[in-house]
Amino acid sequence: MSAPPELPEIVQRAFDVCRQAGYVAFCRNETGRLLATLAATRGGTMAEFGTGCGVGTAWLRSGVRNGARILTAELDESLAGAASKIFDDDPKVEVLAADWSVLREHGPFSLLFLDSGTPSEVGVDAVIDLVEPGGIVVLDDFAPCESWPPITYGRVDTLREQWLTDERFTAVEVMVAADASAVIATRR
Repeated sequence: MSAPPELPEIVQRAFDVCRQAGYVAFCRNETGRLLATLAATRGGTMAEFGTGCGVGTAWLRSGVRNGARILTAELDESLAGAASKIFDDDPKVEVLAADWSVLREHGPFSLLFLDSGTPSEVGVDAVIDLVEPGGIVVLDDFAPCESWPPITYGRVDTLREQWLTDERFTAVEVMVAADASAVIATRR
């Protein structure tokens, strides 16, 4: 996939914080560019489950327009503290050292970014009330799949199947790289 090699300054700062913290699990640049593009279309409040050291948040922030803001939650206090440093002087971003469930008190959101996981944690029923009508959910960390139903590690990927077929959302799987895809779902 083609993309300019330059990174937004805020994203570069987030990568620097990741290196200093020894944290290696973070949002891919391909997914980040998608997040920035989607964030540029949103107003209101966006949210992220699982901040890590803030790379995904930084990508979202690089696309923010129209007075939108970002609320992100990270359970690991040391990672949340590292991510907070990136956005110390930025009133548009708030990093919470907390479980993602605390975000329920602040929704609904215009855009919600989260990693794929178990259907009970990040399935449609678990997050639908966190997304406003017309709001977008981005689920990251899928391996591309050409079959239906989607198969991962020899089993039906019930999370992906759920998001792609739930009538409360219009959804699509998008390849962001040869080995990575994301599900993008808009609440009806």
